[in-house]
Amino acid sequence: MGITIPGFETRPIGVADGIELNAAVGGEGPAIVLLHGFPQTHLMWRHVAPILAEHHTVICPDLRGYGASSKPEAVTEDTYSKRTMAADIVGLAEALGFDRFALVGHDRGAHVAFRAGLDHPDRISHLGILDIVPTLDTWNVLHGVSAAVAFHLFLMAQPPGLPEQMIANSAEAFFGHFLDTWSTSPQAIPAPVRAEYLRACRNAVASIVADCRATATIDIAHDQADLDAGNRLTMPVMVVQQDWGQQLGFDATATWRPWATDLQHFTTQAGHFMAEEAPEDIATLILNLVKR
Repeated sequence: MGITIPGFETRPIGVADGIELNAAVGGEGPAIVLLHGFPQTHLMWRHVAPILAEHHTVICPDLRGYGASSKPEAVTEDTYSKRTMAADIVGLAEALGFDRFALVGHDRGAHVAFRAGLDHPDRISHLGILDIVPTLDTWNVLHGVSAAVAFHLFLMAQPPGLPEQMIANSAEAFFGHFLDTWSTSPQAIPAPVRAEYLRACRNAVASIVADCRATATIDIAHDQADLDAGNRLTMPVMVVQQDWGQQLGFDATATWRPWATDLQHFTTQAGHFMAEEAPEDIATLILNLVKR
């Protein structure tokens, strides 16, 4: 049967023509949608989701191109744009009967959540962002030797062909590297969960690369257009990050301030996989967010 989130039902849900998202759904009440990061699946929320489900309907999908969700071929640059992936999430919530919901994303899921907040402000009541900077700022702050922490982004930004071949030929080592080095608590991702993440990634190399490549192409264009037009996140926004400023030499809070009119920024001592390393803390922050 595989690993599941206790008390949640997991099933495929149609969100667009030919696209289904595999989603775990549990609890009752106002909806909170939780989006996973790289190189994970919705299982990264296995500790946080049951806490939130005590008072909320909690929806944990595998993103387009990840886990057991649809993995369409990237026939255009828009196939895996964050705009398209954000529309998937709105469609998922609608399919489950929610026209308005809180949205929290980690890593890749945070980029999707960010775009959903800009494109669908009438649908997103509260927005939580875990451990990213906005796309435009990502490329601006990664320079010099400090950029080595994100070598995978530069690799997957290359034209189709070479990145997919290189990663597919060493998928276990490639994806395992991030699971093993981005955590301050190795026990936070036990062996069965790690194995499931690696299995899912091995089966999704092309779509994972396409998702990341979009962040170096069409997603930049979309974000720049919003910045130029003065579009901002108008709902309450919570950002939780490692101490990026100290690591990469910039003011992390200041990078978010131009994008959000109602911002709270927190720094955590947990590693990148904070929802698995410090689930009670992350659940508390999310619950406080949706009370704002």
